[in-house]
Amino acid sequence: MKALYKFNSFIERWMPFVTPICLVMGVVFSSVFGKYAFIVPFLFAFMTFAGSLGSGFGDIKKIAQNPWPLLMTLFVLHAWMPVLAFGTASFLFPSHPYFITGIVLEFVVPTGVVSLVWVSIYKGNEALTIAIIILDTLLSPILVPLTLKLLIGSTVAVDAMGMVKDIVLMIAIPALLGMILHQVTKGEIKKTLGPKLAPFSKIGLIAVVTINSTKVAPFVKEMNPILLAVAATILFLAATGYVWSYLAARFLKADYATTLAVTVNGGMRNISAGAVLALRYFPGEVMFPVMIGTLFQQILVANAVNILHKKEIKRVAREGMEEKQL
Repeated sequence: MKALYKFNSFIERWMPFVTPICLVMGVVFSSVFGKYAFIVPFLFAFMTFAGSLGSGFGDIKKIAQNPWPLLMTLFVLHAWMPVLAFGTASFLFPSHPYFITGIVLEFVVPTGVVSLVWVSIYKGNEALTIAIIILDTLLSPILVPLTLKLLIGSTVAVDAMGMVKDIVLMIAIPALLGMILHQVTKGEIKKTLGPKLAPFSKIGLIAVVTINSTKVAPFVKEMNPILLAVAATILFLAATGYVWSYLAARFLKADYATTLAVTVNGGMRNISAGAVLALRYFPGEVMFPVMIGTLFQQILVANAVNILHKKEIKRVAREGMEEKQL
């Protein structure tokens, strides 16, 4: 078991580099890994369950007195960014409806569960992060297909009911089960079962990224200017997601911990969920914009939290100097 714990720590530390490697592996060995696409929904359900063991229904109550950071984060995630993504993609790629669909799909999926790790490491508001993750995950069966239907439903056929079913099975039910166990055990399951499942959750993530990337292999192998333009668009939009979220937190005059939580959760996306939906419901052109986001996400969030953390350190040091002068 110690070997698994070491593996888990290693993967967490090097995740910004592991995910691009998985993407490359899936592209290069697409004929090998592509045969296992049928296990992806099960792996994703397991990852959601494992990630939800640290969250309880009580966490939602903690932010009830000040719900604006949560509501602002949801607004950025499911209103502002999807519309911005749709407008940008429609302007840049008017003759490529599947690329437009993929770009929009990238920015309608819920926030990433791994955002809690980044917020915890850099001393952000964990209670707010947990509440955002819980509510966003539980709302995703409604928000994801509805947003897709509203924005691109008239251009590309969207099986809304099929997506609702998949999101319920992959996200909502596993998340509820994990939260119920957390509640029943009064949080003890996070200490007992959580660490044991963590390494397998990382293995699942590696498998999901690798398997899902096989469908994008033909496009990566034949990279052309239009695909490079799509990749650059995803990078630009993903980066602005953190900027808009930060500005939203500043608009609310939030403290450092809350600003960090809003920025991280508003910028990160559950790309694996988007990839699963793209794989099951759309052609390969839709998969490319979604999967290419894995190349940027961890690097972007690492830089975002690092900038905010350094800014906070300077602020604390400045205030300390001012107090000494007084």
